[in-house]
Amino acid sequence: MTGEINYTVNDYVAEIVLNRPQKHNAITPPMAASLQEACLAADRDDTVRVVLVRGAGERAFSSGSDLNSLAEYASTWAFRNRVIYENTIRNIKKPVIAALKGWVLGGGAEMALAADIRVAGRSVKFGFPEVTRGWVGGGGASQMLPRLVGYGQAMKLLLTGEPVAADEVFRLGLVEYLVDDGEVETTARSLCTKIAGYSPVAAQAVKAAARMALSSSLDAGLRYENEMNTLCFSAGDHLEGIKAFSEGRSAEFKR
Repeated sequence: MTGEINYTVNDYVAEIVLNRPQKHNAITPPMAASLQEACLAADRDDTVRVVLVRGAGERAFSSGSDLNSLAEYASTWAFRNRVIYENTIRNIKKPVIAALKGWVLGGGAEMALAADIRVAGRSVKFGFPEVTRGWVGGGGASQMLPRLVGYGQAMKLLLTGEPVAADEVFRLGLVEYLVDDGEVETTARSLCTKIAGYSPVAAQAVKAAARMALSSSLDAGLRYENEMNTLCFSAGDHLEGIKAFSEGRSAEFKR
């Protein structure tokens, strides 16, 4: 991994930091490759139960792709086969929390949408400016926004390219927590700690079942949910959950 992507693990939580604050944490191809490496490491590490993604500095989570680097691909085919860094976050099987401050633009906004829960500071400005530059985002905005905020609101964001401020971002449902900037990381880490205390099998099963709802019929989703439920029972963590309930204490999942 490059120094512009920092990766650490503490107390079941992997923390991925976009570390290019002087450039609003804009993503270059080497950073995209390092981000992919970090996401794969988090998924493969059994000591990791939750992943926290944040940007370094106070000015931005990420402004998306470094525009200069977009002109450096050797061919259209090379661009087509680039690391789609937003998808590296979306493909993590474990719960992902995004901690957001300042600018959350383009691919940066798509990375945020790829997370499961978003904690935003009041300085946040969300935007999808790709149309103003001559293209459509390639990291999921056109697919996720209609599912999150409805078609009309999605098209307003995508076709105007105009950023929206924190209160509107929260009203639209693009973020789940809105707090003062100084509380963003504390709130996000507290949330990570809480989720990391649950059964990792159950947490990943919840995510898998909910993600299934984004791309399946209700009938197929209900069947898949039952399979995830059965998987949880086969893993055996439910026994500790039942025992803890009977003893009036918090469950301690060792896995």
